[in-house]
Amino acid sequence: MPARYLPFTWRFAPFHYAYRVKIRSRAKRIFRPAFIVLALGFCGYALAARWDETSRALANMSWPLVGLSLICAFAGMCALMMGLRAVLAGFGSVLPLRGAARVWFIAQLGKYVPGKVWVLAAQVELGHQYKVPRLRMVSATFLNMAITMATGLAIAAVALPLTSPEATADYWWLFPLAPVLLAALHPKIVTWGLNLGLKIIHRPPLERPADLGATLRTVGWGLVGWALFGLHIWLLALDGGGSGTSLPLAAIGGYALAWTVGFLFFITPGGIGAREVALAITLAPALPAGAPQVVAIISRVVFTLVDLIGSGLAFLIGGRLRFTALRARPADLPAADVAATKKPDQGLSSSSR
Repeated sequence: MPARYLPFTWRFAPFHYAYRVKIRSRAKRIFRPAFIVLALGFCGYALAARWDETSRALANMSWPLVGLSLICAFAGMCALMMGLRAVLAGFGSVLPLRGAARVWFIAQLGKYVPGKVWVLAAQVELGHQYKVPRLRMVSATFLNMAITMATGLAIAAVALPLTSPEATADYWWLFPLAPVLLAALHPKIVTWGLNLGLKIIHRPPLERPADLGATLRTVGWGLVGWALFGLHIWLLALDGGGSGTSLPLAAIGGYALAWTVGFLFFITPGGIGAREVALAITLAPALPAGAPQVVAIISRVVFTLVDLIGSGLAFLIGGRLRFTALRARPADLPAADVAATKKPDQGLSSSSR
C-alpha cells in the first residue's frame, strides 16, 4: 500500500520510535554519571557528618587490625556477590566474574542515596549491559536478599541467646522469621512467589523455575559471607579490649542481627544508626564500657571504604574492558571475522550501488 494511503500516525511511526530510542539513550547517558556523582556525594557526607567521633574512635584502634578487618569485610562482600552470580546462573544468565563485580560493587553505591530502590535499579541497569533481562535481574536480586536475610537471622537466632541476653530480649521478635524464611527458600515456593509478583505487575512468568542447586550454592556463599563479616567484627572487638571464647560467636551473630535491623530500617540510607545501635547492644556483654560503640562506628567506616574501593575497582575493570575492545581492530582479526564485521553495503559491487 502506498505511504500516502496509510494513516497519519502510521506514516510517522518509524520516526517517532527512533526519536524515543534517541531520547532514552541520552537519558541513560545523563542518568548514570548523575547517579554515581549523587551516590558518592551522599557517601562523602556520611563520612564527614560523623568525622569527629570517627577520628576519636580511630585514635584508640590498631591500624594493622583495622586493615585486616577491612580485608575480611571486602572478602565477605565478594562472597555475597558470588551468591548473586549463582542465583542468576540458576535462572539462566551466567555473568562473567568481571561483569558480576561491576554489577555488584557499583550498585552498592546506591544504598547511600535515600530510598531502598537504588541498589536494585542500578543492578538491573548494569545487568542489562550483560544481556541479563531486567525482570530476571529483579527476581534474582530479591531471591539473593531473601537468602542473605534468612541465613543471617538463622545465625543470629543460634548465636545470640548463648552470648547476648540483652540483644535477645530486645530483638527476639526477629528470630521466628528465620525458620519461615529458610522454609520459603524451597524452589517451588520461590517460583510460585516470584510468578505471583510478576502476575500482579502484568509481566510474563519466569522462563525457568528456581534451581535447587543454585539456591544451595547461594546459601553456601551467604554463610561464607557471614563468617567473614563476623571475623571482621571479631578483629575490631579484640582491638577494643574484648576477650573470651564466646567473642567470635557474639561477633558473627551480632553483625548478622545488626545487618538485618539496618536492612529493615527504611528511614536512613544503609540503615545508618539502627545497625550501630543493634551491634553495640549485642557486643556490650563481651566488651568494656564504651568499646561497643567504637567498634560499631569503625565497622561502618570500614564498610564505607569497602564500597568505595570495590566500586573504584569495578570502574577500572570497565575501563580496561572498553580499552581492550577498542584495540581489537579489524586488521588484527582473522579474515573470516573481518568479513563478518563489514557493513552490508561494503559487500555490494559497484554495479549494484
